[in-house]
Amino acid sequence: MTLINSRKLIPLAFSFLFFLNCGKNAPEVAISTSPPDVDTGELPYIRISTASLIENEPKVPGMMVVFEDQEVTFNAPIGIEYRGSTSFRLSNKKSYGLETWDENNEDVDASLFGFPEEEDWILTGHVFNAANNTLFDPTLIHHYLGYTLYERMGRYASRCKFVELEINNDYKGLYIFMEKLKRDNGRIDIEKMTPDDNALPELAGGYILKIDKTSGGDVAPGQPLSYYETNWTDDALYTSENSFRSDYDIVGQPLSIEPYGPPYHANQFLETYFLYDYPKAEEITPAQKNYIQDYVNAFETALINDAPNAADPTYLQFIDLDSFVDFFIINEITGNVDGYRISTFMHKPRNGKLKMGPIWDLNIGYNRQGRVPFDDWIANYNTHVPQDAWMVPFWWTRLLESDVFKARLKQRWQTFRAGALSTGNVVGLINETSDYLTENGAVERNYNRWDGIDVNYSEVISQLKSYMENRLNWMDSQINGF
Repeated sequence: MTLINSRKLIPLAFSFLFFLNCGKNAPEVAISTSPPDVDTGELPYIRISTASLIENEPKVPGMMVVFEDQEVTFNAPIGIEYRGSTSFRLSNKKSYGLETWDENNEDVDASLFGFPEEEDWILTGHVFNAANNTLFDPTLIHHYLGYTLYERMGRYASRCKFVELEINNDYKGLYIFMEKLKRDNGRIDIEKMTPDDNALPELAGGYILKIDKTSGGDVAPGQPLSYYETNWTDDALYTSENSFRSDYDIVGQPLSIEPYGPPYHANQFLETYFLYDYPKAEEITPAQKNYIQDYVNAFETALINDAPNAADPTYLQFIDLDSFVDFFIINEITGNVDGYRISTFMHKPRNGKLKMGPIWDLNIGYNRQGRVPFDDWIANYNTHVPQDAWMVPFWWTRLLESDVFKARLKQRWQTFRAGALSTGNVVGLINETSDYLTENGAVERNYNRWDGIDVNYSEVISQLKSYMENRLNWMDSQINGF
């Protein structure tokens, strides 16, 4: 494609300056509310200014102005930091976490793009590094596609909005503005927990757990930015404070090795750790830890002991079956090779069973990594990538042996294929989204800003559609045979 030089479109005329006194003794932040020189068409344009260099931790104060149709629709203080672990190290196009603040640097809820009011947001960019020939999502729509399909399946997924981003006078290209996953009535809707909730019924929830890496600014706060470019050991710093380990290995055998070993020890691939996401690790009480650990252990033990042909398996006492089925479906159709083993959320409401989801982090999905053959389940990752540091828990191969799970999977799959996941609807969403980005010039501007890797956008979109069509048909052949 012919690309224009978007860098030439970015000079800012600070005809209107707004100053933020960001807390005691903090520097002032100036930002222009003049419309951007970039004509983004229907896409919003976000301009951010900070008084100091952005860090991984803590968030630095800044100002954010949002333009829609060249008009200012948001203008307020924020705190902003880099986010991501592997993506931060590999990519020149960074992603950001931000909070909406008041004039005293205190969190304050705000509604952007019509999303429910909250304070925590994310700006996600696709991973790009021309020097290393690294490009995870050339279509620019991996996250949006999967989240939208999951939402159409009746599940909560992070609300997303395509935007173009400028930070400190530097045009950054196309981003997705999205909700951070967290406990909130408009996000992961579970009950609020307090340190006093140490007896039933309050002790029963709500909880959010993650199967994930441990890296990020919260693991090693206050380090210089250069530290986070090479801090690979921080990915596996599991402790009794931030997590608990499954009693079983990745094939469902009891673990005899001690938990919380050093990062990348010889047997790490056998272990599954559950990170405390809510209540936070620094806030969860011993009683709450014991409750959720015992709950997960009881589920796993039941899943191991139930016969595959059991008509009423005991594992159903512990999990919301439909949420597990739907989580399996979305990971499988998107070819999410991170699915099940990292970036995996689950939650337990107070008066309910353990639920999988929401779906998260699809940038290396859709068969672009080639780790799992096209004609196999992503859940069988361990067969194809032996002794990865993070492996798929035994849950999913065990569930695929369960007659009850397979029967419900078949029922829900056929329902979705007649509606939200019909080939026409899926391909239509890809066409609609890619056309929107192309017709508004966002793809051209993005790949002009992030150049050095040849991307034929029409071709990568065609590949994505072909993958989805073939994957849906393959899953038909497998699931309808159950």
